[in-house]
Amino acid sequence: MLVLFFSSICGIGGTLTAIDNLGQIGTSLSYPNKSISTFVSLVSLWNYLSRVAAGFVFEIMLTKYKLPCPLFLTLILLFSCIGHLLIAFNIPNGLYLASVIIGFSFGAQWPLLYAIISELFGLKYYSTLYNFGGEASPIGSYILNVKVTGHLYDEEDYYHMKSSHYMNAGEIDVDILSP
Repeated sequence: MLVLFFSSICGIGGTLTAIDNLGQIGTSLSYPNKSISTFVSLVSLWNYLSRVAAGFVFEIMLTKYKLPCPLFLTLILLFSCIGHLLIAFNIPNGLYLASVIIGFSFGAQWPLLYAIISELFGLKYYSTLYNFGGEASPIGSYILNVKVTGHLYDEEDYYHMKSSHYMNAGEIDVDILSP
């Protein structure tokens, strides 16, 4: 369960970090405001569609081809990496495709997580393990969104403020609040 929990923290936390910062990413990559709202809509749409379709597709693949659910979770996590790479390398108009991929990956992880829990551990303690698996989302979001990304944003902001005329002239005081 700990391996599943850790992979869910990384997978769900990584996609949530990308989703939460999509507006800032779009602004920093010089996309217009209309496109940024389109990214958010695409993430929401594909999140919903993948949650609905994932259960059906995974069940068909499981019964027809006998492929295990942990394999699908691995494939979904690798697929989300493509979305992260599209953002990282700033491919022209790649944020559109990245928002679709990340939204799909985020939505598909949830039915898979609960299917894996029931498949591996049975239904005797399913409600406890269900809640334990659900805790991966806030923990992953906190670690990757607040501690990692927030810290990097604060350092970059401090670097830009330090190199600007205002901070060098002593006209403003910058306090970074994150530890």
